[in-house]
Amino acid sequence: MTLIERLRRRAAERDAAHSRRSRHVQSQRSGMLAECDGKSLINFSSNDYLGFAQHPDVIAAFQQAAARDGVGSAGSALVTGHFAVHHELEQQAAALFGYEAALFTGSGYLANLGILQAVLDDESVCVQDKYNHACLLDGARFSGADLKRYPHADMVQAEARCAEAKTDTLFLVSDGVFSMDGDAADLKALHAIAERHRATLMIDDAHGVGVLGESGLGSAQAAGLRAADVPILVVPAGKALGGQGALILAQRDIIQHLLETARPYLFSTAPAPAMAAALSAALHLLEAQPQHHARLQENIRHFRIRVETAGLPMLDSHTAIQPLMAGDNERALQWSAQLRDAGFWVSAIRPPTVPQGKSRLRITLTALHTKAQIDALVQVLAEITGGHDGHG
Repeated sequence: MTLIERLRRRAAERDAAHSRRSRHVQSQRSGMLAECDGKSLINFSSNDYLGFAQHPDVIAAFQQAAARDGVGSAGSALVTGHFAVHHELEQQAAALFGYEAALFTGSGYLANLGILQAVLDDESVCVQDKYNHACLLDGARFSGADLKRYPHADMVQAEARCAEAKTDTLFLVSDGVFSMDGDAADLKALHAIAERHRATLMIDDAHGVGVLGESGLGSAQAAGLRAADVPILVVPAGKALGGQGALILAQRDIIQHLLETARPYLFSTAPAPAMAAALSAALHLLEAQPQHHARLQENIRHFRIRVETAGLPMLDSHTAIQPLMAGDNERALQWSAQLRDAGFWVSAIRPPTVPQGKSRLRITLTALHTKAQIDALVQVLAEITGGHDGHG
């Protein structure tokens, strides 16, 4: 069988399972209105939780830096690609989150692969939640460490996995907010477990920063933890910060080790200087303009009240990620298509992103949504689901 024949057979299998993927072309956007495949839709699938991807200050910072420094960095960070704006962003992020140092990388995926490959080896143990993002799991696997996974949010089993570990290098790793369920990790419990078993706690807070915490600094702030309690914090920039890349926050010795040994960082062209400038503007907005975070929180509360009144089969989430359970793939796709016909962009999430039988609509809320848009969405959701319990 040739390669093409094999790929076509696999595509046919995905067709039969209603698990094919395709891209949609977004031609323009204004707030949460998007022109997608030629149709105007209200976007409830964006991770731009605070609207910073379209904020005038962020756009202006990007444009000014591009005019000054050019488009690409034209080199890896250790060759010629590290600009003053990269350095300033790292210092700003470290100060804002209370860490000694920071490292700016090309994406959250590269950040997590780089960290875990640089600090773990085949004599290490890495304990992770089963619902962690793929990059955390991949990073542990690629490092050669013994990856031990515990059932989602099960702190008893998390502690058991740590207790079983016979190693001097034990890492306890979790998402701060889980990207498909929208629930927050119990960081207080994870910190206590790490302390008892002398493990290094590492948190990827992609969906927590900008959303959780009194001032939007994320899951650790919401849990009342300090930087010393979370030795490695990853802040991907493609969600609430509205840009690209990721910031790794840690003690200076850890950052220096990653700078010298993390292969995805060493052997990638450094992120565009203009992106560093844009993210610096976004961090300033997060700190200086709390109204964006407050508006997001109000929209989350408003949505939860409306869906509970409507009796929709939502998971229990109080973050920007609001999953509505469909059960099987075909139903999730059908609901997504019906929403599209009604003028809403809500993506269907299917295996392998979620477990079999757990397909869903992943609704995301932002500070830019209006209450009228939220109310209209809930009304259509109630009509298309017809009170279905979402269990397949």
